[in-house]
Amino acid sequence: MSSSENAQIGHALVEFSLQGIFPEEELSSCRVAVQDLASALQSLAAAKTRLESNIQQINEETAPDVNQWITNAKSLEDDVNRSRSWANDIVRRSQAPDVSGKTIQEAEEKVEFLRREAEYNQQVHHALKSIKHVNELLDQVEQARDERRILDSLHLLEKSWTALDAIPVSKSCRVMKLLDMRAFELKSAVHDVFDRVWNSLVHIDTENRLVTVYGSREDEQMRLDDAVVGLKAYKELDQRMASFWHHLDEAIVGPRTNIEAHELPKIQRTDSHLTLSGSADKTITSLFSDLDQVMTYLSERLPEELVYSLSNVMMPDLIPRIIGTWLDIVVPASLAEMDGFQQVTEIVRTFCNRLQNLKFNGFQELQEWVDDAPKVWLSKCRGTALDSVRTKLAQGLGQPKEVERVETQTVLRSEGKELAANGVTPRANDDDWGAAWDDGEADAKQDVSAKPDTNEDDGTDAWGWGEDDNGAEEPEAPAEQPQAEPPAEEDPTEAWGWGEEDAANAAPEDPAAAAAVPSKDSQTRELTLKETYNISSMPEPVLALVSAVLEDAALLLGDEANPMAKTAAGLFSLPTLILAMFRAVSPYYYTLNTGGNMFLYNDATYLSERLSDLSKAWKVRSDLAPRAITMLRLDNDIKALQSFANRAYTSEISTQKTVLRDLLGGSQNLLQQDGLGTSDLEAQVDSATGHVRALAATWSTILSKSVWSQAVGSLVDTLAAKLVADVMDLAGIGQDEAYNIASLIARITELDDLFLPPTTAERENAVPTTAEYAASWLRLKYLSEVLQSNLQDVRFLWMESELSLYFTVAEVVELIGLSFVDNARTREVVREIEANPRPR
Repeated sequence: MSSSENAQIGHALVEFSLQGIFPEEELSSCRVAVQDLASALQSLAAAKTRLESNIQQINEETAPDVNQWITNAKSLEDDVNRSRSWANDIVRRSQAPDVSGKTIQEAEEKVEFLRREAEYNQQVHHALKSIKHVNELLDQVEQARDERRILDSLHLLEKSWTALDAIPVSKSCRVMKLLDMRAFELKSAVHDVFDRVWNSLVHIDTENRLVTVYGSREDEQMRLDDAVVGLKAYKELDQRMASFWHHLDEAIVGPRTNIEAHELPKIQRTDSHLTLSGSADKTITSLFSDLDQVMTYLSERLPEELVYSLSNVMMPDLIPRIIGTWLDIVVPASLAEMDGFQQVTEIVRTFCNRLQNLKFNGFQELQEWVDDAPKVWLSKCRGTALDSVRTKLAQGLGQPKEVERVETQTVLRSEGKELAANGVTPRANDDDWGAAWDDGEADAKQDVSAKPDTNEDDGTDAWGWGEDDNGAEEPEAPAEQPQAEPPAEEDPTEAWGWGEEDAANAAPEDPAAAAAVPSKDSQTRELTLKETYNISSMPEPVLALVSAVLEDAALLLGDEANPMAKTAAGLFSLPTLILAMFRAVSPYYYTLNTGGNMFLYNDATYLSERLSDLSKAWKVRSDLAPRAITMLRLDNDIKALQSFANRAYTSEISTQKTVLRDLLGGSQNLLQQDGLGTSDLEAQVDSATGHVRALAATWSTILSKSVWSQAVGSLVDTLAAKLVADVMDLAGIGQDEAYNIASLIARITELDDLFLPPTTAERENAVPTTAEYAASWLRLKYLSEVLQSNLQDVRFLWMESELSLYFTVAEVVELIGLSFVDNARTREVVREIEANPRPR
């Protein structure tokens, strides 16, 4: 092996020994002989030399730190040895009694025991002295009680209680219990004496109506002023005054202030007594005169502190009684009795000042009543007005009264034809109406049946116009429906004088002149439209009440010196409350009468019209101050009444429509009800038509003709629409079923006689106007025609008659499919109908 390989082996051994590094595979796999280890041993020796040199260098560098640590360790060892020596010395000394201080400690404890014993003896001595002192005080209390020296007894009792509380002994100690018991017994005994003395000073005889109060008495050492001390000592001041007021009220004040008594006694003061004798009138002057005597007597006889306590229990009871039973009834409800009311307020104000001078308190409510007299009067006016509305409604609707609605409108000649077609004739005092038209007078007037006024805010929507055309089921408020055109040979304008113009004027010579002349139908006239209807007895009192309130308000505005002048604004707002009360309460009372909702509609409408007239007349009155004119604001109330009237009408119609639908099967199909035969269906239809006739008879004595027609027409339309809808919902219609349906329709269409003139003579040539108020009426009649017709007749009804005006192509085709067999002829008629959707 070469020298280099020996060097590598020596290096590998050193690395493995020092750092644990294993040699490479090439080196570890070499065969090593003994002679080869010499160089390796040399390398190890050299490494050992280097390591020892490094260790020596490190020791030299860290030598100062090691020396310091050694020094500290020695110092610590010395401290430990010293502490061990001290501990041994302490143990040794503790085992020697002559030097431990135990004798000294025992001496100190003995001295402390003797000190506590001395203190205890002192406390016992003090407690015994205190007990003796309290016992002596209680002896003095007993002596003062026997001598009826109440104040001395109370003062001594108070001192004994204080001294008893100061005794440094537990309350559970027997001697303390005995002292407490004796003090309580003496307190009760003194209280009994105090009661006897109080009753001798303050005496109320309720049976004889006599009140006596003494400041002092010769046979009593206690004065009434001194009694306050006793009442405070027993904490009975307020309780005693409450009892005093109760008996005083029972004996004197109560009988005098009982306004419901047949005869009122008079309060009199004689010497030191108050008593009731004689009789007094029921005037405010007499009442407050007697009350003044009572208050003066009490103020003079009772100490001020007792007066204060008595006020706290007396005034909350007396003042509301005076206001509620005496003053409220003298507050006038109008200006007519205002002079007497002002006198009353002066009397009450004087009484309040008197109470203040007499040192009474707690009468603020009475003072406020005087100070707010205008407010009190306004509140009385408001309460009286609202109560009168409630009372009148509670008395019932009374006898109906017929009234007229008159309205001036400008109408076209064509509109006049429609009015005449309804049977309207000229007024008896307007015979030359047509001549007036010829002369061009714009103020010619005629009485005709007019539609009800509508709410200007809601327009036609508020009345529900057009709802029938849209198929809506909601009830509509009354409105005038278009009138049917009369036959050509019966010109209705003849009754009005229209068309009587001179031939020369009617037919100008040249075309230009003819063009300049308006056509007959475009000519207009001013008409006075009139209709009559019935109202209950309610509107007139409400109107009279509103008018009276407004007149009082206007009068106050013109009299600034009147103390109530500042209530004018409140009076002007009172009509709004009156009308609101009417709207709030009336629905309940009106529904108690047959046709009540329709009466309510008429009454609310009448009120709105009369209030509108009142408002217009108010604005042009010359006897009113400008401020009074501007303060009247009834427009919102008028609109509210109109809306309220419409709701009453709508509610009634909606209810009756629901009833009619229920009579015809409700949500079920009338013609498909299980277990019902033809006679049963006829009975249902008769029941529905009978209900309509009953309502029509009831409403005819309430509503105007136009509104009656609108209302009854709405009910008739409900029957027609229900039956038409039920027929259209059928899956098929046989010949017998078609006959039965036509029979049912015939029963319903008998209601046409409701829309004929009332007299037999007028009915002969009259045409029912049912279709004008029932949109589904002609649909029902044409449905009956279709059900009783063959294909050729159905084609004729569509092509030549007016079936297309009331049924759509799809509806007619559906009816044909329900009633006829599907064959070539049927399909041909259907194609022809579909090819002519609007033959008319």
